[in-house]
Formats: sequence, C-alpha cells, structure tokens
Amino acid sequence: MHRYGENGDGLSVCLSSSEEPHLRHVETDVLIPKMMRDKARELCAEKVEAFNHCCKDSGVLMVFKCREENSALKECLTLHYTDKAFFEECKQEYIQEKLEYERTGIPAKNRKQKLPTSM
Repeated sequence: MHRYGENGDGLSVCLSSSEEPHLRHVETDVLIPKMMRDKARELCAEKVEAFNHCCKDSGVLMVFKCREENSALKECLTLHYTDKAFFEECKQEYIQEKLEYERTGIPAKNRKQKLPTSM
C-alpha cells in the first residue's frame, strides 16, 4: 500500500505503508497534543462534568470545595497525556487527516459534517 505525503520542498512523494511523512515541529508539539487534549477530555468526560458541576454549585469557593474533583480530573487527563500509545494513536489519526486533506483539499472539520440527505 502506498500513501502520498510531502517532502521538505512541499512536493508530493509516494510513501510506503512502513514510512511516515515528516512532521513539522508545530505538528508534534502543538497540533497533536491539542488533539490529545480534546480526546482526553472526551475520555474523562465524567470527571470533567463532575468538576464543572462542582464549580457551578460552589461559586467563588470552588478553589476549596472542588479540590477532590479537580484532583480526579487532573489525574485522568495526565494519565492520557503521558501515555505514549495514546500519543502514537493521535499522531496516526493526525497523519491520516493530513494526508486526506492533501488528497482532497477539504479540512477534516468540514469532511466530518453530514451532508443533507434530501433537498
């Protein structure tokens, strides 16, 4: 199986399935970690909801009243942020989205929108 990616000159090159496209610094240090944060928030949704609910109920005293919920949320998120397999999973998803964008010119967020079934 072959995929197409870009070399450093911006030219498309054919990549075998064992090769990966070169990722820029901003991709590995900003974009993939952002994807990880978003996914981790989904995976820790119960703890996010508990913390948000506590904060809403506690008002200005949330710093003191929500320590337990905050600690549980931080622990859950940190577990995902430090997981190398999770990083690799997000990296592969990012690469697939990037290659699909290069192939179609349609950003992932626009591709994921459902088209109307009838007009």
